[in-house]
Amino acid sequence: MGVTAVFILPLLLLGISGLLFIYQEVSRLWSKSAVQNKVVVLTDAISGLGKECARVFHAGGARLVLCGKNWERLETLYDALISVADPSKQTFTPKLVLLDLSDVSCVPDVAKEVLDCYGCVDILINNASMKVKGPAHKISLELDKKIMDANYFGPITLTKALLPDMISRRTGQIVLVNNIQGKLGIPFRTAYAASKHAALGFFDCLRAEVEEYDVVVSTVSPTFVRSYHIDPGQGNWEASMWKFFFRKLTYGVHPVDVAEEVMRTVRRKKQEVFMANPIPKAAMYIRTFFPEFFFAVVACGVKEKLNVPEES
Repeated sequence: MGVTAVFILPLLLLGISGLLFIYQEVSRLWSKSAVQNKVVVLTDAISGLGKECARVFHAGGARLVLCGKNWERLETLYDALISVADPSKQTFTPKLVLLDLSDVSCVPDVAKEVLDCYGCVDILINNASMKVKGPAHKISLELDKKIMDANYFGPITLTKALLPDMISRRTGQIVLVNNIQGKLGIPFRTAYAASKHAALGFFDCLRAEVEEYDVVVSTVSPTFVRSYHIDPGQGNWEASMWKFFFRKLTYGVHPVDVAEEVMRTVRRKKQEVFMANPIPKAAMYIRTFFPEFFFAVVACGVKEKLNVPEES
């Protein structure tokens, strides 16, 4: 019996591994086929996450409309996508549209330009975001308003402009790439957290409103989207529970992982996705069921900070 188990166990593990690999490959191919020929509008396509989303959806055969506020960087992304396109698979040349969501007054005109590209929009991915860090009393009201324009008013203005087309065709999907701070606030990020709470609230309400028209609203909330070149250092963590908590909270996820999750969200039409390691997930439950303890831990962390961050 013992000798038999020695031979059977490795074969069993190998078989399970093979099945998992096949499942992952089929799931990946299925995800790409779900966007074939679909008109996909992507905001802030020139960011790290935007580039990865553009790569994934372009490879999947989507008719991309790439939006960004820097034309040269849009052209660079365009060249990169064309250069890596697989000639054996059907892909479409991306359309480029200049868009700065912090300038809300220009969004309706840009939305018309977006609709003119293909005559309709199947999937809108609201990815643009602006960050600021600093104590609330040192952040100017003008900067607060700018953050709200970029992270809230800009995305909802674009959504409202494109939504009637989806409703009239009774099809479409709107994806909001948000942040954990749409769920809970972090000290020294008042304006950013407020804008993310507002955006999440808007799209949660919108989801129920447009369900009868077969329009899907999805939110994808990672902790933080990590830089391409910066990985969390190992060790040297200070003993403070607050610092341990926020180090784990801020390390975030890689843009490639978020882009793949956005693709899965589109394919499966998932309503809400929360991407985080166990520490932020635990924080969410503590914030909900033990708010006084959560607030006490956060307050202790603020008191421990020797250097108060300035505006950035």
